[in-house]
Amino acid sequence: MASYIGVDIGTTSTKTIIYSDDAKILGAATEYYPLITDRPDKAEENPDTIFQAVVASIKNVTEQIDTTSNPIKAVSFSVQQHSLMAVDEDGNPLTNILTWADNRSEKIVANLKKNQPELAKKLFENTGVPTHPMAPIFKLAWLKKTSPSIFNKTAQWLGIKEYIFYKLFNRYVTDYSVASSTGFLNLKNLDWDLDAMHFAGISAKQLPELTSSTDFITGINPEYASEMGLPENIKFVLGASDGVLSNIGVGATEEGTLAVTIGTSAAIRSLVDQPLIDAKGRVYCYPILPNKKWIVGGPINNGGVIFRWVRDHLFDDLDSKNLEMDPYDYLTDLAANVPAGANGLLFLPYLEGERAPIWDANARGSFFGMTESHTRADMVRAVLEGIIFNIYSVMLTMREVTGEPKTIMATGGFSRSKVWCQMMADIFETPVHVPIAFESGTLAAMFLAKMALGEAKELSEINQYIGDVTTYKPNPKNFARYRAMMEIFINVTRDLKQDFSAIADYQREFTE
Repeated sequence: MASYIGVDIGTTSTKTIIYSDDAKILGAATEYYPLITDRPDKAEENPDTIFQAVVASIKNVTEQIDTTSNPIKAVSFSVQQHSLMAVDEDGNPLTNILTWADNRSEKIVANLKKNQPELAKKLFENTGVPTHPMAPIFKLAWLKKTSPSIFNKTAQWLGIKEYIFYKLFNRYVTDYSVASSTGFLNLKNLDWDLDAMHFAGISAKQLPELTSSTDFITGINPEYASEMGLPENIKFVLGASDGVLSNIGVGATEEGTLAVTIGTSAAIRSLVDQPLIDAKGRVYCYPILPNKKWIVGGPINNGGVIFRWVRDHLFDDLDSKNLEMDPYDYLTDLAANVPAGANGLLFLPYLEGERAPIWDANARGSFFGMTESHTRADMVRAVLEGIIFNIYSVMLTMREVTGEPKTIMATGGFSRSKVWCQMMADIFETPVHVPIAFESGTLAAMFLAKMALGEAKELSEINQYIGDVTTYKPNPKNFARYRAMMEIFINVTRDLKQDFSAIADYQREFTE
């Protein structure tokens, strides 16, 4: 039986899964790498470290199967959005990867909004990318200003997937979904946008070749093919961004179906049949399959990374307790025993600044309403609720653009938690459906490989591979509590906008 490899290149790890023809998992491997955050607002990665993680993880999974009886037909990709790096004329890196979480271009963005608001509006209307430091267009402009020698030496501007394909195939190529997240792709003509390139001071020849998510390339470097255990005629399918594939991988392929993902970061998205631009610039719009499907959504900085902060800094004594369970399960159990609303304790989850819906890189986190009666268990509950409140606020924005959602699908690491899923159902006042297949990114990448090879025609055909779904029904007893807390959450976030900027400036100047 034929097999397919799905590779998911995330912010802190690359996960690779090899699937049978009927989408059964035959093998899996994960390679981890560090995020470089040694300065405020900096979030970089070493591109060669990630490349080696991809090679090692593919090698690992091919060694887990008999490739004679399970010949590998294709490798396909899911990849983090908004990454940027510079390479010279020989393809050598001039910078690390600047990830979506790198906010050092915040002043570039602030100056554009203040001094050239019409240009900011035009760039958003052309590209569908909100004016925020996450976007490579603004990271590139920041590099131009702060590192002119690097800017002048740069032959190509790439994301991490484009660098990996260059290393393997000696070709600069990207797909439309990843290209659209850069801030350089024009949504109307699906080509590099002239206004965006002029703003950044670059030309189209410095950007990769554009192609579809279901296109593939061949001619891999034989040495890497041998190292990874792949045939030299293997097809590498372009795949798509992780945001797009999270929707496809849970079957959220029709209008009216929202997919919520919480991993390190978080997002809420919906597929639509035509480009929809939010006049207020609060959500993005990217193409998936040109002239067939688009995605509208809001990316969120603060997802599981906040839960990790709780574990590392509020419960750093857990290692001494000799727990017979996962520390995160222990924490969610604590939260489960606290009533909805966390006894009046609210958490603003902006430890990493924030993208949707407030698009404020200066936003900062805080507990609000704390009294001496509150416990660490209350704090855990407030953190989990705060993350969901923030996602819900994005949904309120999306509802204005895409209409009332009919169905909510959940994916990502959080979807394994019954406590968190029930919390989401109660806050959204809507049933939440969780497919058993948690690895939505690699599954969807594998499915795009099938489409590339002509073995599937429509995105909806992935439903045959998704399997059973668990449904969490909302508990009406918690509605009033959450409605009251949600109103406070929105008001406090709005009222603190100026103070967010003040405290962020203080941190940049005085943090040691």
